[in-house]
Amino acid sequence: MEVSTFERLLSPEGQRLLQEVTDAQDEVDDLVLGTRLRRDGHAGELVAAATGQASLRRRARTKLGGDAAVMWFTPDALEQATRPAVASHRAARLHTHGVRTVLDLGCGIGADLVAMARAGLTVHGVERDPLRAAMARANLAALGLDGTVEVADATAVDVAPYDVAFVDPARRDGRGRTFDPDAFSPPWSFVSGLLQERGVAKVLPGISHDLVSEGVEAEWVSERGSLVEACLWGRRFAGTRRRATVLGAHGAATLTESEAPADAEVREPGAWWYEPDDAVIRAGLVTGVAALVGGWLVDPHIAYVSSDAHVPTPYARAFRVVEELPYREKQLRAALRDRDVGTLTVKKRGVTVVPEALIKRLRLTGSTTATVVLTRVAGEGRAFLVEPIA
Repeated sequence: MEVSTFERLLSPEGQRLLQEVTDAQDEVDDLVLGTRLRRDGHAGELVAAATGQASLRRRARTKLGGDAAVMWFTPDALEQATRPAVASHRAARLHTHGVRTVLDLGCGIGADLVAMARAGLTVHGVERDPLRAAMARANLAALGLDGTVEVADATAVDVAPYDVAFVDPARRDGRGRTFDPDAFSPPWSFVSGLLQERGVAKVLPGISHDLVSEGVEAEWVSERGSLVEACLWGRRFAGTRRRATVLGAHGAATLTESEAPADAEVREPGAWWYEPDDAVIRAGLVTGVAALVGGWLVDPHIAYVSSDAHVPTPYARAFRVVEELPYREKQLRAALRDRDVGTLTVKKRGVTVVPEALIKRLRLTGSTTATVVLTRVAGEGRAFLVEPIA
């Protein structure tokens, strides 16, 4: 979409057209709807823009909630936009650190600007793409928030007047999505430079620990069981080396490196099984879960924890161990059929099993549901029938 088309979409004519598209999209195919609107005299590029925005707003509901109904998107910018709970958590941390002014370098369509403005921070966004910059301005306005956005190269902006420089580098190049930090925009060399002082960076959750400089905090964040990002906190804000933050109905729970012993006991599984949250695993803090539940590891290289007690924790999902089952497939099938299992969930770690393929091969037809954990214990493949605890 051209900026001029977007500006027309913001006009009263464009708003009426977008509302007409939104009202009709659930009932009429986009192609049929577009043909009808063009026949009614609407310009083709404006119809295409309105249809695209209506579709993107519907897609955005799951990720951005009620705000999506009035926000503006491009497909790539929506994909990269931070989830509200995650952005709000980061904004709250900044506020706690005494931050009052934020420079958002590469602000996209402004999802983080929105959260930081709502937290009472003074925000200024920088975006190289004129269309995304225009959308960021429009999104702040649509949500009744103050903030400014300029079109510029993030690497050419003076960060000195601001309390923090936040950067969410674009992770796409001419061939699509990239996982190479040197191909990010702005490049990793620029991001790491910001982190030496008052920088904060949103990065891929799969970032290598080796890329995190001394004195910088790496925080892995999950929301309702889904690992969504890592956030690097520059030297000015770092409180630990590694942190796992779990966001959910309980609010925000944080586990830090200081709470995770260097080692944990390794022995046979007990009465309870714990599956650590992915944020905990990526942060390398599984021993912290073991310490919290009075437990141990079942294998030194596997991210499962066991215990003789049920200790509710936001950092891991608990399962009661019902019994051990045969690990070999033929005997496992017989054991599950004896228990009238028809619907099976397979959780696995450290073994070469494809759960979907195994379930298909087992051909279970019973009337009950079951969960089986397949993993290594002291280097040996084992199978356990477990009961998930909500």
